Amino acid sequence: MTPLAPTNTFYARSNSTMNELTRQAQRLMDQNSSGKKLLAPSDNAVAYRRLQTMKLAGADELAYGDNIKVAQATLAQADTQLGELGNQIQEATSRVLQGANDTMSANDRKSIAADLRSILQTIVSNTNVKDARGQPLFGGQDGTTPVTQQADGSFVFALGKQGAIPIGDGQTVDPSAAASEVLAVGGTGGRDLGSILTALITSFESGTGPVEADQTDLATISEQVTQAQSSVGARGARVDLQAGYYTQAALEREDARSAIEDNDFTETTIQLQKTLTILQATQASFGQLSKLSLFDYIR
Repeated sequence: MTPLAPTNTFYARSNSTMNELTRQAQRLMDQNSSGKKLLAPSDNAVAYRRLQTMKLAGADELAYGDNIKVAQATLAQADTQLGELGNQIQEATSRVLQGANDTMSANDRKSIAADLRSILQTIVSNTNVKDARGQPLFGGQDGTTPVTQQADGSFVFALGKQGAIPIGDGQTVDPSAAASEVLAVGGTGGRDLGSILTALITSFESGTGPVEADQTDLATISEQVTQAQSSVGARGARVDLQAGYYTQAALEREDARSAIEDNDFTETTIQLQKTLTILQATQASFGQLSKLSLFDYIR
């Protein structure tokens, strides 16, 4: 006759059930303590790979975000400095128009020449400022001084311009403008602002009115500065849009990450309580059954 007492199969099956319930309870407790739904890649390989992709995207955007901050600061400074240059050139233009008036005396024109000389010095100073990184704001790629004024008053410009800043995958932005492209008629190689103002200063110091060609060239430079400022402003707006995109992308990525990875404490606690209740009941049932003898089965 087959014995009715508990067998090895009964013990093995009961032990397996209790071990599984214990494992489930421990996992639920670990989820609550860590705050994470996924504790290992094996929990959900697809979800884990998606999380890794999100982390890589976040790291890339973080690096671009740092570049964007540099670009924003540099473009804002360039906008301000170009505005100052524009104001100085407008002041020079106003003084030149006054000097062109036939009612001006020779002494009046000499006074205007002194004003223009002061304005020229201010323009050189404003053009040679450095950005937050210590690089010449309007200089070349080699970091040399943007403008060097020669003995004859003319400008010698640094070669090239600041390197473009990466702000996204395949996206770059020029953070400023080159002095050689803004302060020379028609851009690099044209008649420079230093030569123009020095010629006007010479005319006024001699007591005569300005030469029309000098006035025309000064007006051209003024327009170029305005255009450069507009271009810098447009680039700044583009960088701001890119920064906004990254901010929104980060928020959406965090929502997606949270849905995959973050633990719902309340729900997990309810599941833990249910699991512990079942485990306790299983343990109690096993304890009672394991105490039964052959005589208990055949009574």
